[in-house]
Amino acid sequence: MRAYAIGDIHGQLGLLKAAHDRIATDSVRHGPAPVVHVGDLVDRGPDSRGVIDFLMQGIAAGQDWTVLKGNHDRLFTRFLHDPFDQDPGLRSEFTWLHPRLGGAETLASYGVRSAADRRAALVQADAVQLVPQAHRSFLEGLPAWHRIGEVLFVHAGIRPGIPIESQTETDLIWIRQPFLDDPRDHGPLIVHGHTALDAPTHHGNRVNIDSSAGYGGPLTAIALEGREVFLLTDAGRVPLRPMI
Repeated sequence: MRAYAIGDIHGQLGLLKAAHDRIATDSVRHGPAPVVHVGDLVDRGPDSRGVIDFLMQGIAAGQDWTVLKGNHDRLFTRFLHDPFDQDPGLRSEFTWLHPRLGGAETLASYGVRSAADRRAALVQADAVQLVPQAHRSFLEGLPAWHRIGEVLFVHAGIRPGIPIESQTETDLIWIRQPFLDDPRDHGPLIVHGHTALDAPTHHGNRVNIDSSAGYGGPLTAIALEGREVFLLTDAGRVPLRPMI
């Protein structure tokens, strides 16, 4: 089994294109393989619209790309349905337009003004007019997990001990604990993002590839050969081994 995976993008179109360039270079030497994006296409970065366009166009052109749903992607689409919606995974004191979430940057990429003094209902009404229906349908239709061979790809993680078919979408796109602290073998190797780190990290039973692109960090791309993991750099593959 061979595959590639890309971490949380958060509106960073330039970083996404560079990650795909590294994959293209690697595939010349090792052969083509599916590419899985682990979600969080939007928020915080400057060009969420461009990210969605890029991914949709690549898939339409026949690229073997899978895009998973992240919590930020769901927050965006739920806001478009209801500006007062409260996602069950989001702490009650926050809304998608809170500065910590980065929704305003996503809306700005569509030309929607969401200044703090504008009522949420007015912002949402503008967004409904300016966000293409094709983008909404694309995000709403994203799967929450994808399996290739011995690797299970999800955005946030899994609830330990629950079969993947019985997992809830909210857990798959929001969970941190008890997943992050669970040392058990989950069966497949879990490749995920959601919990931002300074660098991708292999924990033996899981690999976190969210390297903080949403906070000014790099965007990680990895190659997988069975359960072996390699970080893709401009200089080529670097083995990413489990922490001792």
